[in-house]
Amino acid sequence: MTNKEQDVAAADQGLAGIVAAKTAISYIDGQHGRLFYQGIEINELVEHSSFEETVYLLWHGSFPTAAQLDELQRELKAQRRLPKGLITMLHELPKTAAPMEVLRTAVSALGTFEPDSSSTTHENLVKQAVRLTAAIATIVAVWERIRTDQAVIEPRDDLDHGANFLYMLTGKVPNEQAAKVLDIALILHADHGLNASTFAARVVASTLADMYSAITAALCALKGPRHGGANEQVMRMIDEVKTPDRARPYVQDALAHKHLVMGFGHRVYRADDPRALQLRRIAQEVGKANGNPQWYDVSEAIEAAMHEAKPELPINVDFFSASTYAALGIPTDQFTPIFALSRTAGWTAHVIESFTNNTRLIRPESVYIGPLDKHYVVTEQRS
Repeated sequence: MTNKEQDVAAADQGLAGIVAAKTAISYIDGQHGRLFYQGIEINELVEHSSFEETVYLLWHGSFPTAAQLDELQRELKAQRRLPKGLITMLHELPKTAAPMEVLRTAVSALGTFEPDSSSTTHENLVKQAVRLTAAIATIVAVWERIRTDQAVIEPRDDLDHGANFLYMLTGKVPNEQAAKVLDIALILHADHGLNASTFAARVVASTLADMYSAITAALCALKGPRHGGANEQVMRMIDEVKTPDRARPYVQDALAHKHLVMGFGHRVYRADDPRALQLRRIAQEVGKANGNPQWYDVSEAIEAAMHEAKPELPINVDFFSASTYAALGIPTDQFTPIFALSRTAGWTAHVIESFTNNTRLIRPESVYIGPLDKHYVVTEQRS
């Protein structure tokens, strides 16, 4: 194979196997189904850590002391409230707008309210990371209230990040189990190597643009059904299947027509996604506790049918995140924004790392496959 043929193959495969950055933030062992944040395996973080501790770990490379954790929690709580002008703007948007479209627009607009939004000093980047992590949760909750003609709820300073989000979303303080389930889901989604949205953020950061621009770019990438939007597609599939006994015929028909069964397969994992295994457990637990186990039961039946038909395809994080969020009473089209609510921690960590390491402008080459030496033809002679 010639060098050009190799380049074309790499381009056709979405740059699979191409190294584009150095990072200490997270590592994926796809062959064995393992994920690490700053060297700590994800299962250990789920068992012992909180989302706020995990955020600090991603940003700083170590766990916070008790004093540092208290300070981070105070900073996050202080940044939960949105500028009045941004709230006004949200009220002016069409209520039919998709939540991810609103989130993308609102985050871009949020930067215009920040006096230091263009500063890329380390200190300001960390401050902006705190602001974005806090504010994105508020934006998601506020939009849900606005589009459903409900009063916007002010954040509470006595609740942690996940519990406060659920309170602002639903108007009810979540019980301990629901708050813990969301906290675990946020930990699991916080970072995942150089995925499409993180890569988009790092490309923008490499131009020395600001943090808000980088995170807006990440949100644009996350919106797609091949990335963050996949969890919404999983839930729509579950709703279509409806009952466990319909799972096998649905899977067989989808595969016969060469349709994707969402939630299976991954660009990196060859074993089951460790995040999916954690979500399988909590989806079952919260479904039973809330008296709505049907989404988990259908998911389990789809998984069994797929394992029978395509045993080589592992489940990924999107599959059981759908039934987890549904059991928490979260609307389907809010699944991807909640993914963003968590992944902002990782995106901002990568932007901080990019500026700290003074990453060069990311500028890959392309393989030209068109003709050469064509000539201009005047209008009269064009066929």
